[in-house]
Amino acid sequence: MIVRQFGKCEQSNRRIVTKNWESTRMLLKNDGMGFSFHITTIYPGTSTHMWYQNHLESVYCIEGTGRIEEVASGKSHDIEPGTLYALNEHDEHVLHAETRLVLACVFNPPLLGTEVHNEDGVYPLEAQEITD
Repeated sequence: MIVRQFGKCEQSNRRIVTKNWESTRMLLKNDGMGFSFHITTIYPGTSTHMWYQNHLESVYCIEGTGRIEEVASGKSHDIEPGTLYALNEHDEHVLHAETRLVLACVFNPPLLGTEVHNEDGVYPLEAQEITD
């Protein structure tokens, strides 16, 4: 059984911080669950281009408002607490945060731990592994 407290994870090397967002990675590949689980905060007033070519992601909004824009179609979807979106086709998108967004995110395949978006908005398949 794996038991972790968000506050403790947030104070460890499991918290990754960038210009537009921070992500606390509570479950990672080395946990052997077949997916990773993160609590991610998107900073208010930011727009982040993402394109998970190597991963599928499901996102559930806990707090805040914003919108996700599909790059291919230009279609936009509002995000508010209770909204789930799944990038089931490796969808290239831009996430616009009107307010601080707090999101629960699941990745398959699971992240190793230190991934950040490259210049194309992609998480690489290889990254430094976080171990406890």
